Amino acid sequence: MIEAGMPGSSVDVDGDGTHFEAVIVSSEFNGKTLLERHQLVYKVLGDAMKERIHALSLKTYTPEQREKIK
Repeated sequence: MIEAGMPGSSVDVDGDGTHFEAVIVSSEFNGKTLLERHQLVYKVLGDAMKERIHALSLKTYTPEQREKIK
């Protein structure tokens, strides 16, 4: 779902069906604050945040940031 809304992103999601942890790597995060990054992801998820997702933990990185922490 996130990859469809953020073309070119890389997404790893783990969860139990209602509680999720997502690691998202996208060049769309360049120049954005952590809050802006999370807002972008929430916008992509839309109504799923209200209806299907009870809790979501996000880690958001630009491709360059992700390379540095590998």
